[in-house]
Amino acid sequence: MGRIIVAIDGHSSCGKSTMAKTLARRIGYTYVDTGAMYRAVTLFAIRNGLFTADGIDTSTLAQEMENIHISFRYDAEGRQVTVLNGEDVEKDIRGMEVSGKVSPISAIDFVRARLVERQRSLGAEKGVVMDGRDIGTVVYPDAELKIFVTATDRVRAQRRLDELKAKGSDVTFSEVLKNVQERDYIDSHREISPLKQASDAIVLDNSNMSIEEQDEWLYDRFLKASGQA
Repeated sequence: MGRIIVAIDGHSSCGKSTMAKTLARRIGYTYVDTGAMYRAVTLFAIRNGLFTADGIDTSTLAQEMENIHISFRYDAEGRQVTVLNGEDVEKDIRGMEVSGKVSPISAIDFVRARLVERQRSLGAEKGVVMDGRDIGTVVYPDAELKIFVTATDRVRAQRRLDELKAKGSDVTFSEVLKNVQERDYIDSHREISPLKQASDAIVLDNSNMSIEEQDEWLYDRFLKASGQA
């Protein structure tokens, strides 16, 4: 079998991106962080005052989507970063302000349509590891390997808290836990492309796994799916 598509879906802060990046480097595939794409649109909306007292100014956002250009590149230290209209916004999109607003942005039909189109083009020649909420159900329903990752909400909140504190953010566990739970609800109940497990996805509950253990678990599944084991 030739190169395949690896689709990794799951709840927020369950380690999807970390394991997807590691696998992509290990097997020489392209990594696509679709969550970062929605975060970049959210950051654009915040910077341009599109969050109002009445909600999101979807009319203006729809017009502005043509001016939102998202790409990825590697920084001087070899880390993949998200680029919004030529600016490295990797740090900006990971903060709590964006985290608290990204789920409503992700639920907007025209935002999803535009980004899904871009995601499909990135994987047109296969050889990609892509993570998000609807990769195995909407973006690539025919992906050769589909993984659905989950963990308890408290475990995910603690992981997210550790990540934020390492970056200097002054947040509490209760704040992060509330954000995780709210995102779970919105992601799972939105009308457009809700978060759900594909019928043929392999479930990984990594609540009690180390990073090394989950990486080996995923690599083993890749070898089987790609006909190398």
